[in-house]
Amino acid sequence: MGRQVVHFEVIGTDPAGLRSYYAALFGWEFQVGDAVSEKVSQPGAYGFVDGSAAGRGTGINGGIGGGRGHARRVLFYVGVPSVEAALGTAESLGGTRLMGPEPAAGEFAVGHFADPEGNVIGVAGPPR
Repeated sequence: MGRQVVHFEVIGTDPAGLRSYYAALFGWEFQVGDAVSEKVSQPGAYGFVDGSAAGRGTGINGGIGGGRGHARRVLFYVGVPSVEAALGTAESLGGTRLMGPEPAAGEFAVGHFADPEGNVIGVAGPPR
């Protein structure tokens, strides 16, 4: 069995506006705080979505954030046992490391890579 998608993100230049939009569209509720890294979203602008509170309680967790200077994107994260190892493997297969692991300490770490066609994917796992 392969690795699971564990988190999604919608990042843009107006995180509050995006949260309002998705709240009205899908009924999502947000707990606003800090993302794992300022490279992901401006401090205090990341709205977490609890996947267990959506639908039948089987959704995945997510977040909407960003802010000034953050590129617009929709991204999903795959759970891995080692972010560094996953990024290294992505590179060895022709991908490009874009970020990470971030942060160096904490509950978990994240990284971003571009696949050989330029699609950006995230990986998440325990810190180094």
